[in-house]
Amino acid sequence: MFETAWQATQQLLPTPQAWLLYLLCAVLIGMSKTGIQNIGTVAVPFFALLFGAKYSTGIVLIMLCMADLTAVIYYRKSLIWSEVLKLLPSALIGLLVGLALGNSVDDQVFKLAMGICILIGVGIMLWSSRQTEESTKELVAKKWYSPLFGFIVGFSTMIGNAAGPALSVYLLTKRMSKLTFVATGAWFIMILNYIKIPLQAFVWQNLSIAGLMINIVAIPFILLGGLIGIKLVQVLKEQHFRWVIMSLVIFSSLMLIIM
Repeated sequence: MFETAWQATQQLLPTPQAWLLYLLCAVLIGMSKTGIQNIGTVAVPFFALLFGAKYSTGIVLIMLCMADLTAVIYYRKSLIWSEVLKLLPSALIGLLVGLALGNSVDDQVFKLAMGICILIGVGIMLWSSRQTEESTKELVAKKWYSPLFGFIVGFSTMIGNAAGPALSVYLLTKRMSKLTFVATGAWFIMILNYIKIPLQAFVWQNLSIAGLMINIVAIPFILLGGLIGIKLVQVLKEQHFRWVIMSLVIFSSLMLIIM
């Protein structure tokens, strides 16, 4: 059984170059959970290239769940639970809508949907960067603000594990410190990711033993990325932290559209 599973794993990553790209993406995922949140979005088009758009979401999901544990353990005291609870109800609705859509489209349309999700996040980020602090405060006080972002985050994380851009905009407009930003985002995404496991296992059926095995191989690289992310948060200044996030999201969205 183990030998059969390992053969299936080799079919997923048949060349040294594929393994190298996969493990580099694992480092990026680790970094995204403990430091530069949206750097994980850069890995999305590479995963789609390696495994196919829809199947890649199942492989990446298990990796994300492993990385989530690293983040929430390290940042367990810095999150704001009230923000998580504001987003969660509408995020669950977004998950279900994404689940229904993803189960009825082919891989090319699925990839397009992933790109659109990230582009929407980019657009929101660019729009928010033009708002004054006073207008931003007025906006985030609206009753529809949190539910809207919750839905967008839930839908985009279901379609392509691409919730980072929209969630980053929401958290940035809340004027959080960088530690609170990372902690609150990590806990919220972890909750959604663990909810997605049975949905993808039994509805999309894109979780496999072979995918689990290559995720286990990636654990040391996830941890390495986590350590790098922690150091980057400590080194980067608040303003630089915001600009790094925006730049990475724009870069990753362009990659997904071009590739």
